[in-house]
Amino acid sequence: MKPAFLELDPAAVRVPVRFAGETLMLPEGANLATALLAAGVTVLRHTPVSGAPRAPYCMMGACFDCLVEVEGVVRQACMMEVVEGLEIARPHEGDAHDTL
Repeated sequence: MKPAFLELDPAAVRVPVRFAGETLMLPEGANLATALLAAGVTVLRHTPVSGAPRAPYCMMGACFDCLVEVEGVVRQACMMEVVEGLEIARPHEGDAHDTL
């Protein structure tokens, strides 16, 4: 049996999810980080200090590169499942970034 994050079920029911103001149709029950990557989202957040882009890396909750904001709470996308109606934002979006 293959790990679930290696492929998305093409027959899965797709549900609307909003990410950064854009509606995406993602497979219900899929890993959120995986589904966002498969939908073409390559940047989930920017670091607060330098503004460097970040995307899912470890896919097991250890690295925190996949942080997203859901209903005002910052969470790891790799530890969440896609459910209908999720409102997802990039955390700290719009905050001033220090330049180094």
